[in-house]
Amino acid sequence: MISIQERKKAVSLIEEACNTGARQNKACVLLGITERTLQRWKQTPDKSIKKDQRQYSKRTPANKLLPEEKQEIVRICNSDEYMGLPPSQIVPALADQGIFIASESSFYRVLHENGQQQHRGKSKACSRNKPKGFTATGPNQVWTWDITYLPSSIKGVFFYLYMITDIYSRKVVGWEVHAKQNDDLSSNLVKRTCLLEGVTGEDIVLHSDNGSPMKGATMLATLQNLGVIPSFSRPSVSNDNPYSESLFKTLKYTPIYPSKPFDSIEIGREWVLTFVRWYNYHHHHSGIKFVTPNARHSGRDKEILKNREKVYREAKRRKPERWTGNIRNWDLIEKVALNPDKKKAA
Repeated sequence: MISIQERKKAVSLIEEACNTGARQNKACVLLGITERTLQRWKQTPDKSIKKDQRQYSKRTPANKLLPEEKQEIVRICNSDEYMGLPPSQIVPALADQGIFIASESSFYRVLHENGQQQHRGKSKACSRNKPKGFTATGPNQVWTWDITYLPSSIKGVFFYLYMITDIYSRKVVGWEVHAKQNDDLSSNLVKRTCLLEGVTGEDIVLHSDNGSPMKGATMLATLQNLGVIPSFSRPSVSNDNPYSESLFKTLKYTPIYPSKPFDSIEIGREWVLTFVRWYNYHHHHSGIKFVTPNARHSGRDKEILKNREKVYREAKRRKPERWTGNIRNWDLIEKVALNPDKKKAA
């Protein structure tokens, strides 16, 4: 709000500037007002400067906490009796003693204002550090895996699809469908996949979430015997396992996904086999320059991409008028990262 004295001074300065040859709009800009504002100030019968007629409420809300009450809240929350408790427990405890200062939300708000909302007390603050990042420069270096539900025709009963994918090639290197989840089945899948890929004894990273089939004693012992390095996501953070999550979305949103539940586990396995064959050998994956996962896994993607570049260059040579810039980039993706450090990448 601009006081009447400040308005009079501003009008006087603008008139003085205009009398010396300055333009009115330029003078208004220097003072931070518009010409329309200046006209409104001067629209009075007696040519005097109009005062601000806007109504502003200056009253204090009746429910506002007093400074003394805020200090009392901070004192109570930091006392030996309550320093390890959240406001949701402190407020009822005070009520049992016949004391009411403010609501739980007010306690939280006051603690936030004093920088004590994140963690109080002697206990160690909870930390969720991002998992270590890994980079794959070739197949069979970093795998990720997860388990997803497959609906059955019996309500409340599901089949469980175990699936391992290679992040470099996106190839499904191992999968199984079972009627239950446990670490014994998980360890058998990993052993079979390592055998099929011929990577037993090599240092492979296997990333997963924190479910019991992933972190069970049998599973961890199997990984150690095989020389596989385990890696785990943060609890309830699906973004830490993006390649498996993306694969499951492709699986469940593909046009060939059944519209009805699976009548038996055998039918479920047959369908997954059909999907995996299509995905590995026919699906042109957008994340690997639209080559098939199997072609990239076997190293044939280099030749395929070079041939595509050759075709595009020949097409541009034959009809250059149809090209306004360079041809499409068909360079090979040499590195694929899992949970990269954004600061280092920048």
